[in-house]
Amino acid sequence: MNKIIPLSLLTFASLYATEVQLAPINVESTVITEVAQNAQTSADTAVALSKYLPSIDMIRRSGIANDVLIRGQKRDNISVSVDGTKVYGACPNRMDPPISHVVANQISSIEVIEGPYDVENFGVLSGGLKIKTKKPTKELKGQINVGFGAWNYKKFGITGSGGNDFIRMLITASTESSDQYKDGDGHTLAEQVDNYIASHPTLATQAYQAQYHDMQAYKKKSIQAKAFISTAENQELRLSVTANRSDNVLYANTTMDALYDDSNIYSIAYNIDNISDVYKNINLEYYYSDVKHPMSTKFRQSGATNYVTSELTTNMQGLKLKNSFDLKSYKLLLGLDTSRRNWDGKYYKTNASSGVQSQLPPSGSSKSIDNTITKNSAIFAKLNKSYNSLDFSFGARYDHTKITNDTYNNNTYNAFSANLMTTYNLNTDNKIFFGFGEASRVPDARELYFNKLIAGTPPTLRLIGNPNLKQTKNRELDLGYETNNDDFTLKVKTFYSKLKDYIYTDSTAQKFVNIDATVYGLELSGSYYATDDISIDTGVSYKRGKKDNALAGQTDKDLADMAPLRATLAFNYEYANNSIASLDMQASKRWNAIDSDNGEQVIAGWAVFNAKVKHAINKKFDFTVGLNNILNKTYAQSNSYADLTLVTDNTQTMLLNEPGRYFYTNLDFKF
Repeated sequence: MNKIIPLSLLTFASLYATEVQLAPINVESTVITEVAQNAQTSADTAVALSKYLPSIDMIRRSGIANDVLIRGQKRDNISVSVDGTKVYGACPNRMDPPISHVVANQISSIEVIEGPYDVENFGVLSGGLKIKTKKPTKELKGQINVGFGAWNYKKFGITGSGGNDFIRMLITASTESSDQYKDGDGHTLAEQVDNYIASHPTLATQAYQAQYHDMQAYKKKSIQAKAFISTAENQELRLSVTANRSDNVLYANTTMDALYDDSNIYSIAYNIDNISDVYKNINLEYYYSDVKHPMSTKFRQSGATNYVTSELTTNMQGLKLKNSFDLKSYKLLLGLDTSRRNWDGKYYKTNASSGVQSQLPPSGSSKSIDNTITKNSAIFAKLNKSYNSLDFSFGARYDHTKITNDTYNNNTYNAFSANLMTTYNLNTDNKIFFGFGEASRVPDARELYFNKLIAGTPPTLRLIGNPNLKQTKNRELDLGYETNNDDFTLKVKTFYSKLKDYIYTDSTAQKFVNIDATVYGLELSGSYYATDDISIDTGVSYKRGKKDNALAGQTDKDLADMAPLRATLAFNYEYANNSIASLDMQASKRWNAIDSDNGEQVIAGWAVFNAKVKHAINKKFDFTVGLNNILNKTYAQSNSYADLTLVTDNTQTMLLNEPGRYFYTNLDFKF
């Protein structure tokens, strides 16, 4: 058996300047490969990610469109880019997080940035995801993927690629749907709401109407097309378009569901390699994305006569120029980055019988976010150098950001970010690494200007945004050790992060505020190769977060979103060439270090067991059968921090249970 990690398929990252590979510095990132091949239970990228890295936790939102945290950080505290294109969702309640706009079968690799160590992208405060999708090939290739699972889950995907010396093209298309999953007690999403209402009867209007009680949980379609055109020697024009369409997505413990979620991502890039012995590469890319996302009470009892819709739209366009130089023993990257994002939202009411729409509130502005435009301009640089056994990398970025809004005051932010990373190779098998960085991110339109609709006669709008928020600054220190030999691999990382003016939800003041806080933790991952056929993989993550001071009128200093000690353990047996059987355990300690003043609650510890067999019939055909949550455990892994609008009577918020026992099969044909 090749000395790999069969379950997680982790390879440690190098820094990249477009097509030029720089010296390996792996304090700040990990690359996950074969994402598409291992996402057999769902095309949801969050599900695929959360199983493979100890630093990543998943926030369960629905059957799809789930969100992730990196070291307890989410939203704009982490950056998401797809092939260099910055991606945002439209929903202020994270029903369409950025990673939901790319499906797993389109992905070739994901680089996970852990810490403030990416100067190429706007807003990398505490981490980020650099997603790379499949590239077109000259050779004619194809792949068909078919998946089936419990709760009427169906997935079909197809990829085709081919070309010649002048043009290479690729097309990837997929469709996926599922009924409502059942938790370990056998309850569907709608039944979980019923169970919560049974002990909180004042929220009866949150129940699903009888006609929608057993409806499908979601349906999602996606298509991506690329063309790489060789315009001259060492020059290439790259065109890409991705379209996603999701319909009727149920969000059980949220007060609304998504009627649909439509997104489009376009990019055009021009790349030139080997301009001279010194000037190695220039890459210029323009991108544009748009998202339309209406969420509604249509399926709930509250919408039986008139249902409320909160419709959000966002679009993002940007231009990035990167230049790579090889200056003898130095490798230098210089770049310019500029972007413009628009975010707009409104409320309206629809008569369920006639379909007639009317404005909400009935008088005055109906805007939840009133035409907010965020413009950013930046310059960045990155330098890599090796001295015998010592590798180092230095990065810096300067940002100028202006945010305008049609109702409230405008804001301007300036920030300088920088980081230093070093790796000392003790010998061929062992190394230690160290990193220090500082980065900033500006508040978004929701945090600055969002108006929440308050039920009443008549309904009113209340500003929960804070137009006077400062930008957040993160100063972080990372230290680690890695060994890699024929018998085992081990990587240990520890970090300490000081957050200045961290943007936080204040439930007492019912608005966003700036606070100072500290986050620290430890992560471990590794593999032991017992024989040529048997390996054992493990991952452990521990983190804590503390506010420097409790919020006004509160006493709890715990920081929200800090999942407790969690671990994975997997046994893998390669019983034939490219055929692997695995049994794994995922476990979490009791979550009792919580911010009770801002909506979090104690969650019981849990452990679940999963089994999978992937059998290769030949080089072109393999199939996978698996069983997740073998013991049918009922558990929740996501907490209820008030940053999300969830179903609550302000005494106890509804938690969403994870899926129960789940059987699936996946067929993969290559030609």
